Amino acid sequence: MSHRTGSGLAAVSTALLAMSRQMEVRDVLKTIVASARELLDAEYAALGVPDDHGGFAQFVVDGVSDEQWKAIGPLPRQHGVLAAMLHKAEPERLADVREDPRFGGWPDAHPELSDFLGLPVRDGDETLGALFLANKRCPKPEGGCGFTAEDEELLGILAQHAAIALTNARLYERSRELTIAEERSRLAHELHDAVSQKLFSLRLTAQAAAALVDRDPARAKGELQQVAALAAEAADELRAAVVELRPAALDEDGLVHTLRTQVQVLDRAHSAAVVFDSPGIRALPAAQEEAVLRVAQEALHNALRHAEAARVAVTLVRHGQGARLSVADDGRGFDPTTVRSAGRHLGLVSMRDRAAGVGGALTVTSAPGEGTTIEMEVPGG
Repeated sequence: MSHRTGSGLAAVSTALLAMSRQMEVRDVLKTIVASARELLDAEYAALGVPDDHGGFAQFVVDGVSDEQWKAIGPLPRQHGVLAAMLHKAEPERLADVREDPRFGGWPDAHPELSDFLGLPVRDGDETLGALFLANKRCPKPEGGCGFTAEDEELLGILAQHAAIALTNARLYERSRELTIAEERSRLAHELHDAVSQKLFSLRLTAQAAAALVDRDPARAKGELQQVAALAAEAADELRAAVVELRPAALDEDGLVHTLRTQVQVLDRAHSAAVVFDSPGIRALPAAQEEAVLRVAQEALHNALRHAEAARVAVTLVRHGQGARLSVADDGRGFDPTTVRSAGRHLGLVSMRDRAAGVGGALTVTSAPGEGTTIEMEVPGG
């Protein structure tokens, strides 16, 4: 027994070192699954990361070929034994998963699983995922499970460190995204300045051409050619400035998780308390989700950089078949009509355009000394 324990601890140490070397979330997930399968000598292993819509944002397997995985079909939903692992803190060890009353079958191409060991991967009260192993490669006791209490203990140790590795990888990716976002913002400002200069020159040149049309058509023609060249340059620079990519986090984690993560990052980075609440919403079309995220980001930027707010509350709730976003701060507020007439839009025009672009609407409620609330409603798909 002592030899097995020593061997198991050595294997755990090897697995932990392998996980600590990975920085990308996907690579960490693969390393966790492969380490768990090797550590417990199982035929199959999997790790599912839940999304906010009853499915899995990511589901990594080991022991299944690429051809088998493609034949199995779409990612599983959160049901049966898989769901149980996401909603309970205790491990689950079964002699035959097929005989469990929660078992609901699997696709035709799915391998046959019998004995089963699973447990959640948790960071405090948050469930980051669920780790599953099946078909222990050893003689099975009659009517019993091949996985032992010692296996369960080793997997528990692995899961605790897997949570740390996964959290670190997520923080690394988020910090990289913030760096990229800051660089994009810097480039956008530079491009905006360059385009503004081009447009200013364009206007002056056009005015000069208009003044020369009657008395010097030849010079007017030259000025109009210059107008065309400046317009082409401005169009190219503006196109570069407005190119936007759908945030990768939306595809990986969904809108609710992406917003929650960004709010957590901002809460740590600013003196103001930034909080997020959402009871969960149904998945929205990609364009709607991106529009909601961009409006939330713009509203948060205004609240934290301009409003001198002590608290900013972001909520996202279901609204009919769509969703309603609210970003409310207790900052100094402003008179929307004064801001509009002064030409200082604070991003309100772009936020309204984003809402209208997906069939939604934006409402701004504010007054000096009374804070600001930005509400956006979008339809569903």
